[in-house]
This record gives sequence, C-alpha cells and structure tokens, in this order.
Amino acid sequence: MSTSKTSSSSAANAAGTAPPSLRPLVPDSEVIARPVRRRFTAEYKRSILDQADAAQDSGSIGALLRREGLYSSHLGTWRRQRKQGELDALTPKKRGPKVVINPLVKKNREQEAVIARLTKKLKNAELIIEVQKKVAALLGNPIPNIQIDEEN
Repeated sequence: MSTSKTSSSSAANAAGTAPPSLRPLVPDSEVIARPVRRRFTAEYKRSILDQADAAQDSGSIGALLRREGLYSSHLGTWRRQRKQGELDALTPKKRGPKVVINPLVKKNREQEAVIARLTKKLKNAELIIEVQKKVAALLGNPIPNIQIDEEN
C-alpha cells in the first residue's frame, strides 16, 4: 500500500500541484462592516490649502490630491469655508440634528437646582438648631419648641 501513496503523491508533483500542506494560505477577504469616516484636522486642511495655492504646474494640484488621497471637492469646500470667513470653518463640524432647549425647560432646571441647594442648606440649619437645643438642655437652659406654620 505504501507504494500506491508515493506513486499518487509523485503523480501530483508531476502534474505541478503542491501537496496540501505546502499550499499558501489565502488572506481573509472579509470586508469591515462599518467604514470609519475620515476626519481632517484644521492644521492639515490649512497645509493642504497652502500647498494647493502655491502649486505652479498644471498637474501639481492633481498630484497633491492623489498623494494625499483627497478629492477636488475637499479643496472646494475648504476654500469656500475659508472665503466665507467662518471663525471655526476649518474645524470639524458636529454631525446630526442640533439640540434646541426650550427656554421654559432651561428655567425649570435652573429653579430645580436652586430648590435643591436651598433644601440642603435648610437641612443643615435644622441639624444645627437641633444640636443647639440638645446642648442647651444639657446645660440646664432648655429652649422652648416654637411651632411655625408651614404652607405645605
């Protein structure tokens, strides 16, 4: 039986195919599920615009774009933003819907914060008064309990 195995492997070698253990591994061809959006810093945008403005030859802007992996629309957008004179035109913009807070909600939150702060101060003051009453009772000079009408 051993002769038949060697003859089959020698026949495979004669046909030009490599044995199964010596075949090269195939790279993984799975595509990433979600591509990552490129983000350009303000310094990078300024340097690219400066290089494009300084370009003398007819094909040097195209060479710059190919070298950096950019599109001509990038240059157009960045130039338009620079021309409009936006203060932060060359910084990345936050995507998505803008959050608009109702003025009543804002005022309500501020008032809730004030109420919480004042409630904490009141609890501290009540604690101090209780300690003062206990100290006065220990010294033999008790403080009378006065009822205050509360609106709640």
